[in-house]
Amino acid sequence: MRRPDGELEEEKVFKDPVHRYIHVRDELIWDLIGTKEFQRLRRIRQLGTTYVTFHGAEHTRFNHSLGVYEIMRRMVENLEKKGKWDADERLVCLSSALLHDVGHGPFSHSFEKIFHMDHEKWTREIILGDTEINSVLRRMGDDFPLKVADVIAKTYDNKLLVSLISSQIDADRMDYLLRDAFYTGVSYGQFDMERILRVMRADEDQAVFKHSGMHAVEDYIMSRYQMYWQVYFHPVTRSAEVILSKILHRAKELLAQDYAFKLTPHHFLSMFNGKVTLRDYLKMDESVILFYFQEWEEEEDSILKDLCSRFMHRNLFKYVECDPSKQMVIWQELRALYQKIRLDPDYYLVIDSSSDLPYDFYRAGEKDERVPIHLLMPDGKLRELSRESDLVESISGKKRTDHKLYYPKDLLMDQTEFPEEKQRIMALLVNQEG
Repeated sequence: MRRPDGELEEEKVFKDPVHRYIHVRDELIWDLIGTKEFQRLRRIRQLGTTYVTFHGAEHTRFNHSLGVYEIMRRMVENLEKKGKWDADERLVCLSSALLHDVGHGPFSHSFEKIFHMDHEKWTREIILGDTEINSVLRRMGDDFPLKVADVIAKTYDNKLLVSLISSQIDADRMDYLLRDAFYTGVSYGQFDMERILRVMRADEDQAVFKHSGMHAVEDYIMSRYQMYWQVYFHPVTRSAEVILSKILHRAKELLAQDYAFKLTPHHFLSMFNGKVTLRDYLKMDESVILFYFQEWEEEEDSILKDLCSRFMHRNLFKYVECDPSKQMVIWQELRALYQKIRLDPDYYLVIDSSSDLPYDFYRAGEKDERVPIHLLMPDGKLRELSRESDLVESISGKKRTDHKLYYPKDLLMDQTEFPEEKQRIMALLVNQEG
């Protein structure tokens, strides 16, 4: 039963392995969770292809979105107790936290790169478009969906609210670190979230943290650093992403050549021609993509067939560490050798690069400038985190990048044909790694 004040007659709870329970007492939040656009997130994994490396990483964007909502609910509750919160902003904040990832496509960031899409743009389209989510939000007023969309786009007037969901320490990052660590079975992502929430205070434009809680914030920064290099950028996961990308590029190329697919890729047509509607986008999830990959294992095109088989059965590319300066010297020879052995280098010789900036302080005028984390000192003044923490200072502003060269080792080791060329390719690859 519903109450006239917008609260449910009885609080609803979701059992959650990370936060124990997720509490919902607002009718608005409960109804948003029930929309078909939000339920679609059950069919999109949080970590894309990471499940091929860490078999437990089957959790979804649905799990994560609920988790971000729960952390935000607790943040708001804490700030309300400290008298530093505008009560009128509460539902804007909770709705933004819940819906921040609703625009993600299947296999998330890999999908975005391939089709040149931006999940934040699609999130905005879903919130403002002809959707169940929009209908639910408009019950709060015609301008309410725009408020939620602006928070997610970081253009909302209340910068404190924006910082709670999108900053260098926010509800989104805190949930995905804890959740991803739990489901991958690693310990790197662990930090004391309870302590961070207790020492959080509201400043004019952002959340700040009492100096006494600095070590909890340090742990958070370092856990993020470790998760990126040990989990998110794992080379095996990246190999699966490379193959996923090449499958879709191949399908797009074949379609442009009027290739006669045994099963026409209806779900991809508007994406391949760059005319995606919101309706088309919302039909895409990982079950749809995997269905096509399974069907394409039976195609006549040898490249599409092989790549789909590799992805579906985890026969991934191997890799060597790649030094870009050395790579430029051998690249033309490698491509020529590939063509001699009738292996298309565009699909079977792939450089993949990853980079991360674990923490940064404010650099005025720079692209993608980051608002730093501030500590609230005993004298009431604010001090930027890296000025107090030697640990954080040691990694501040230091971008780490690595490059890997992926190739099908199984095909190169089969030397029944072109043995000399394949041996030369392997020698060049080994030399590339140093």
